[in-house]
Amino acid sequence: MENLALIDSFSEFKDDKLIDRVTLMAILEDVFRNALKKKYGSDDNFDIIINPDKGDLEIWRNRIVVADGDVEDPNEQISLTEARKIEDDFEVGEDVSEEVKLSHLGRRSILALRQNLISKIHEHDNTNIYKQFKELEGEIYTAEVHHIRHRAVILLDDEGNEIILPKDRQIPSDFFRKGDNVRGIIESVELKGNKPAIIMSRAHPLFLEKLFEQEIPEVFDGLITVKKVVRIPGEKAKVAVDSYDDRIDPVGACVGMKGSRIHGIVRELGNENIDVINYTNNINLFITRALSPAKVTSIKLNEETMRAEVILKPEEVSKAIGRGGHNIRLAGQLTGYEIDVLREGAEEDVELKEFSDEIEDWIIAEFHKIGLDTAKSVLEQEVADLVSRTDLEEETIREVISILKEEFEE
Repeated sequence: MENLALIDSFSEFKDDKLIDRVTLMAILEDVFRNALKKKYGSDDNFDIIINPDKGDLEIWRNRIVVADGDVEDPNEQISLTEARKIEDDFEVGEDVSEEVKLSHLGRRSILALRQNLISKIHEHDNTNIYKQFKELEGEIYTAEVHHIRHRAVILLDDEGNEIILPKDRQIPSDFFRKGDNVRGIIESVELKGNKPAIIMSRAHPLFLEKLFEQEIPEVFDGLITVKKVVRIPGEKAKVAVDSYDDRIDPVGACVGMKGSRIHGIVRELGNENIDVINYTNNINLFITRALSPAKVTSIKLNEETMRAEVILKPEEVSKAIGRGGHNIRLAGQLTGYEIDVLREGAEEDVELKEFSDEIEDWIIAEFHKIGLDTAKSVLEQEVADLVSRTDLEEETIREVISILKEEFEE
């Protein structure tokens, strides 16, 4: 049969792509109608009968019989002489249905038709993949490492779908080998051309929230609510949790005995340090909890500017700021307030910005990055520690210390 190879390809697509019968028939009819339009100028007077299960395909052209010499449109009209070659009893004005063989379309048209069919099938397949993963946005997904590139890891799931894990969506300590199973959230799905681009993230705060849902039954059941998550991926995270049942301790339930419940999450995130905090509407108390493990003496809020001045004992300041300023930065993100740390008895302290005529702004900015905003906060630090925590040379730091000391010398 002349259409055997083409029909065989229909079955291949149906089996490989799991396309349902109705959809396949619609795609096939669309492809053939496009071919007929190119060949005959119109497909309005054609009937297409397709049975993809059996490999049957019939195309019939319907025309009206007209007198010899009166044919104006050979696609819609047929002369009486030509009609009687099909059946010898046709008369003028009658309808003629004539089967169109694939060979009538020409070899080049058949090749183009097959290519168009492949394109339509892939387009349908990609649309389904896009819809499938669009519904999974924000959900945890697991796929296998297929290829490792400089700027991204290419993953494949069990269905062979390609998922991209960009470098900036990875945890800094992540290290993958081909064949490794990787968990992350589906962060975004976009159609680029006709191909879906599926982006996974392990650095997004939502990944940590979803891990809480997976690993902690009370969160999964809704007994504990994750109110907010902030992260510095691979370094530190703060998670505010709440429970509407007073009998449940949300922090205790999330952490577990000796950290047993949260240990798996910490390991998944490359030993990210996770602080779990009881959420409260009392903003003073929330800021106090957010700055844990530091113990806060008092807080002064400015709700208009969303700033909080936090007073601590000198020995608590470094705890509040944390390594690299991570603790105070995350506390600010969690509470929505910009937090300024002040030391008890620091009334005579002077903000670093007051020294801008003697110390360059970029140097002051380096101290701000690690939570040191005042003269005394810098003077309380060891030179070696400041060298390791900033991008400043030791000579520069000693010059700054000399300038600051002059302020307090009588």
